Amino acid sequence: MVNQILFLGLVVALTCSIAFAFEPKPLQDFCVSDTSSSARVNGLVCKDPKLAQANDFFFSGLHLTGNTSNPVGSKVTPVTASQIPGLNTLGISIVRLDYAPWGVNPPHTHPRATEILTVLEGALHVGFVTSNPDNRLITKVLQKGDVFVFPVGLVHYQQNVGNRNAVAIAALSSQNPGVITIANAVFGSNPPISAEVLTKAFQVDKSVVDWVQSKF
Repeated sequence: MVNQILFLGLVVALTCSIAFAFEPKPLQDFCVSDTSSSARVNGLVCKDPKLAQANDFFFSGLHLTGNTSNPVGSKVTPVTASQIPGLNTLGISIVRLDYAPWGVNPPHTHPRATEILTVLEGALHVGFVTSNPDNRLITKVLQKGDVFVFPVGLVHYQQNVGNRNAVAIAALSSQNPGVITIANAVFGSNPPISAEVLTKAFQVDKSVVDWVQSKF
């Protein structure tokens, strides 16, 4: 019985260690980023906490509608540690997402964060794809007030499925979640990925790859 309890305790401890592996808990009340520092660290350098002001923990602008007049018909307004210095080391961030009618937030990943999205206005078709080898698509249509989770690192997307604008707010479990838009990364890398590589990967004619790359 004692051995079972010890084993259970070890499993719980390891699970907690894994859960906090991405961004460990801060060791102080806060660590407002010092934007004037040139030091390179995994995150942002802290300024003297005595110099912290209310504006270090404040951002104004999520009430503003994002400009969706672009080819995909969506706009992401981020609020990370770059916008709120006081978010540094706290392991969270937030974004506002605006969608034109039938606009999309294209397939992308967040390499450092799980995302939880709440629909404020409109209806969204959302989905994510599980990892190899299954690559199973998990989708749902969300209405106002609905919430959906996109697990860390998985390819996901949203599409407005209505004839009016849609708005969502998403929270992410990192101060700097990162974003890799699949089409941009694959077809718009700098320098470009070899057309021969993409031709084999997507099993299409080279002229198709050249045409898609020209769009990015």
